Formats: sequence, C-alpha cells, structure tokens
Amino acid sequence: MDNFKRTLNDASTFVTRAVQDSSIQDEASVVFNRAKQYTEEKLGKSERTELDPHLQILEKKTENTKSLTEKIKNNAAAVLIPNPAARAETLFFDNVPVDKIGLKNERLTNFEYLGNDMIEAGNEFGTATLYGAALIRVGQTEQKLGLLEKDYIRCGNEGMISPLQRFLDGEMKNIMRERKILENKRLDLDACKNKVRKARNMQDQQLAENELRLSQSEFDRQAEITKLLMEGLSQSQTNHLRHLKAFVSSQVEYYAQAHMVMQELNKELESGTIVGSDLVRPPLTGNPNGHPNDQPLNGSTVATAQDQMASISLTSPPPTFPKNTHVF
Repeated sequence: MDNFKRTLNDASTFVTRAVQDSSIQDEASVVFNRAKQYTEEKLGKSERTELDPHLQILEKKTENTKSLTEKIKNNAAAVLIPNPAARAETLFFDNVPVDKIGLKNERLTNFEYLGNDMIEAGNEFGTATLYGAALIRVGQTEQKLGLLEKDYIRCGNEGMISPLQRFLDGEMKNIMRERKILENKRLDLDACKNKVRKARNMQDQQLAENELRLSQSEFDRQAEITKLLMEGLSQSQTNHLRHLKAFVSSQVEYYAQAHMVMQELNKELESGTIVGSDLVRPPLTGNPNGHPNDQPLNGSTVATAQDQMASISLTSPPPTFPKNTHVF
C-alpha cells in the first residue's frame, strides 16, 4: 500500500513538472517570436500592423497627460520644498511609519533656524538694548513664519501633490500596462501573419491561419480595453481641477497670513514699540541678577531708543549675511 502511494505521488509530481516545463517552453517561444518580430521590424524586414487613427491619437494624448502631470507634480513639490534633500527627507517621513521605529521628524524650516539664531543673539546682546529687543521680536516672527510654512507644505502636499502621485501610480500605471500588453499582442499578430506567408504546405497553412485568427481576436479585444481606459482619462481632469483649486487655496491662505504677520512686525518696528511682556522690561536699578548688558533706563534713554527704533524699516536694503548653513 505504501509503495502504491509513493508511486502515485511520484507520478503526480512528474506530471506537474511536465506541465510546468511545457508552460515555460511555451512562454519562452512566445518571447522569442516577439523579439524576432520586433527586430525584423526595426531592420525593415517585416511589416507591422498599425493601430487605427483614433487609437493613435489617444496614445499621444495619454503620453502627454503622463508627461505633463509628472512635471506639474514635481515642480509643485519643488515650490513647496526647494531643496531636493529636504524633499527626499519629507518623502521618507511621509511614507515610513517612523513612530513605530523610534524616529522623530525634528527638521526645522529656514525661517525657524533664522528665528532661533536671532532670539539667541538678542538674549546675548541684552533684552534691554534696542538691537537685542528687536532681534528677539523679529526672531519670534520668523519662527511664526516657519510654522505657517510647515502648514502650507502640508496642505499643498495633501491637496495636490499626493493626489497627482496616486493618479500616476494607479490609473496611469494601469493604462501603461494595458498599452504594453496591446503592443505584445500586436507583435504576436504580426508574427502569425508572417507564419501564414511563409507556410510551405497546406497543413502548415491551416495551422498558421488558426493561430492568426486567435491572435487577431486577442489583439482586437485588448485594443478595445486599452481604448476605453485611455478615453476615460478625460474624466480624471475634473479631479485634477479640484486638486489645483486646493493648491491655489493653500497658497492664498499662506501668503495672506504671512503678509499679516509681517505687516504687524513692520508697524511695531516703524513705530519704535516692541510688543510683548517678555520684551518690555522695567528700568533696572543695579540688579545684580540682571544680564551684564542690561543698563538702567531713564526718560532720555527711552526717548533715544524710540527715535532709533523709528529709523528701522523693513523696506531698507537688507544687510549681507554669511550663507545660511541650515538648508531646508
């Protein structure tokens, strides 16, 4: 009984391997015929079946849609995050579950780096001095701009860049795959046509014609599937328009908020007043715990400081700083 079962299992394994080998041979034969047909077409030794004009127009539109959508998506990402390294880092944190592997996204924007340096310098120069207080106030505004920029990047990415990427990875990728299948079916069809032309006897002629009819049917079916998918691309523009509006909306909100923040700062600098309890300090009278740069303020000192603050204008040409080592 055991010998019978073992023999039966061996026979089953043999049949399975034979079928697999046959399938591999068939696939290899198909690939070889396609490669041969493609090479002969390139060398001008074989004719090729041309797609109908409507399908050719659709293919050209599909190529343009794919190319232009990729450009729009990439350039929009460059507008949000100009630095390529920072874009790669953002892509990493957006697609990898960093919380589960113990990583944190602590990257700051250039505004935040500048704001931190200004606040550090202002505290070092002394909050009671005109320049120190102004540095801290401007630094706080730069930090606020950095937070606004982060929110702008997030909204722009969610509203436009990610949807376009999903379109390219989903619908467009599917269409390109079906087009590749159609091209393979076209090569198979032309290879069958060559077999019919080269048949030397009646039996070979009949076999070749049967293969041709089957190949023609598969080609026609695949051409119809590909055509329907490419025709549906026009409907995707409705969604793309919605994404575009979302991107513009995020830009409008970002620039409006940034303008309001900077206008408030500019008014304070022009008027010579620094708003904020952490910046307005009472006159010191020799406090031993005060900052070494803190000096007692009197009426004439305050008046002089206000006159100097009034002379500060954001419209003046900016001073030249060393290149910022922090790259966002």
